[in-house]
Amino acid sequence: MSTNRHPVTSASTAPSHAPGGASGAEPGAAFGWLDEQARLRADAGLVRILRPRPADAGALLDLAGNDYLGLTRHPEVTEGAAAAARRWGGGATGSRLVTGSTELHAELERELAEFCGFEAALVFSSGYAANLAAVTALAPGDSLIVSDAGNHASLIDGCRLARAATQVVPHADPEAVRKTLGAHDGPAVLVSDSVFSVDGDMAPLAELAAACRESGAGLIIDDAHGLGVLGDGGRGAPYAAGLAGAPDTVVTLTLSKSLGSQGGAVLGPARVIEHLVNAARTFIFDTGLAPAAAGAALAALRLLRREPERAARAREVAAELHRRLTAEGLCAVRPDAAVVSVRAPSPEQAVRWAADCRADGLAVGCFRPPSVPDGISRLRLTARADLTDEQIAGAVRVISRRAPR
Repeated sequence: MSTNRHPVTSASTAPSHAPGGASGAEPGAAFGWLDEQARLRADAGLVRILRPRPADAGALLDLAGNDYLGLTRHPEVTEGAAAAARRWGGGATGSRLVTGSTELHAELERELAEFCGFEAALVFSSGYAANLAAVTALAPGDSLIVSDAGNHASLIDGCRLARAATQVVPHADPEAVRKTLGAHDGPAVLVSDSVFSVDGDMAPLAELAAACRESGAGLIIDDAHGLGVLGDGGRGAPYAAGLAGAPDTVVTLTLSKSLGSQGGAVLGPARVIEHLVNAARTFIFDTGLAPAAAGAALAALRLLRREPERAARAREVAAELHRRLTAEGLCAVRPDAAVVSVRAPSPEQAVRWAADCRADGLAVGCFRPPSVPDGISRLRLTARADLTDEQIAGAVRVISRRAPR
């Protein structure tokens, strides 16, 4: 969910030579350099800890996850997962090209494409895998990838793995995109999030598309945080920008946020999807999406079609959170979708702030370097369509009361 900064270098890099090269070195010396890396992380206050999520959160209000529509525990969604597992089994059993593709996968692909306004779709085991597939398979060696500086780590890793050259442009800057594409002679593709996961701001998609079309470049949009929230009935940011079904536009998305499940998909022209089936390594060599995840996503999609008001409610909750937080004097970024970002003075204070909120019954996200591209630490809140006005008010009270002074 977090982004990574460009150029695409790791925050913790291994030494250029292996320790203990002399004959007879202790076996433990092979990874001895990890101890120094752990010390550096601890000194910087950047240690990450796995915290298992309880099956029953009890009184804990979760504003840290990405369940934008409140569907992950909806009875129709959980039954969709269970019914698929009973019929197709616990796993896909293999690659989609071998044994891992079912009628359920095809049904989900048809309905996703129709809902979002595209010709075809292809489902992957994760949104991360979908992004890697789209970027690497659609940027051959003689092409240029233009990448927004605020892109998600999965898009950045796609740039790393692609054979094409990558040029990073300033965040949400169509003119920089236009100049970069205009200086390149040959095939090119622009990759950008639709809604950026750190601050929740939206890319100027219509302007970016216009810049691409001036140079004949393709456009890949990661709509992970737009699907289910933006566009008519939650059809996504590309739909809202008038790009649905465009022959030069490809959209990636995840099934793990608004649809409350797991997995990812690529949507676009049929010839693009056919190419991915034959060329995308994260499709060809990866085990297919588990039937339970496909069943849950399909049930959630159908529920959203019946209840399109959930998308508008998620946006309303985000706007209300922002209004109340700023009224309390906090520095919150105005949300374009369902992500509300609240600035923190430092990484250490952000961690303590999030921990104090949890102690008061509120789970919030905590984003800090190196996971944020601008070095600014934040609390990240998820607006959910199922939040009540009382829960919104209570969350703001906790965040304000626990804010660093």
